[in-house]
Amino acid sequence: MEFVVLIAISAFAMTLIIGVRYLLSSGFFAWLTGRKHPGRYDTLKSQISREIRWSLASAAIYGIPAGVVAWGWQNAGWTQIYIDPNMYPIWYLPLSLFLYLFLHDTWFYWTHRLFHRPNWFKLAHAVHHDSRPPTAWAAMSFHPIEAVSGAIVIPALVIAVPIHVGVLGVVLLIMTVMGVTNHMGWEMFPRWLVQGRLGRGLITATHHEKHHELYRGNYGLYFRFWDKVCGTDIGLGSFDGATAERTGS
Repeated sequence: MEFVVLIAISAFAMTLIIGVRYLLSSGFFAWLTGRKHPGRYDTLKSQISREIRWSLASAAIYGIPAGVVAWGWQNAGWTQIYIDPNMYPIWYLPLSLFLYLFLHDTWFYWTHRLFHRPNWFKLAHAVHHDSRPPTAWAAMSFHPIEAVSGAIVIPALVIAVPIHVGVLGVVLLIMTVMGVTNHMGWEMFPRWLVQGRLGRGLITATHHEKHHELYRGNYGLYFRFWDKVCGTDIGLGSFDGATAERTGS
């Protein structure tokens, strides 16, 4: 019984951390949007309230497996998270970062395509696309079914793939920043980066906005690799975040 209570406490703590992280990150980029593009969210107050409610529900769903894994790491050695940087060669640090991002991106791409199948879309993914246009608050606005699919990825990876605790922090930072900035309705990165060699392989708001406009293609989270391999990359179009007219969600 004590074991269950400790797991529940850990899950509750992680839910609070994830919820606060969401509010701070989305709140910051929503504030930045107001500074860069005044009035952009003024007519979306009811939508934003809905996005926040769904996102906080998602935070609770994300918090449960995260709490179990956090307790297991500290008390039972369930994970491959390590603290001593000398445990693996120094070159493994950037390799593990890329490996986590690529595996997460792979899972996201294929589950995202699944959620765009008509039955799955109607059942769950329509909640996310109900944001028209998406805002900085929409990054975690998921139906519980979709939230579960996203919540299990990092916990599964830390059980299977060794990662330094600091690198894991970088993974979570990248996941948070890209999740928010890809939805905030404008491109914060300079045109030379987005349209340059690096940008041709990465997901930014310019790329992801086309997905929300057309409801198809551009399914990736971090990279355009799977979209290009599978023929679902629909490119960047003319969206620049400042003057584009959005016709979809």
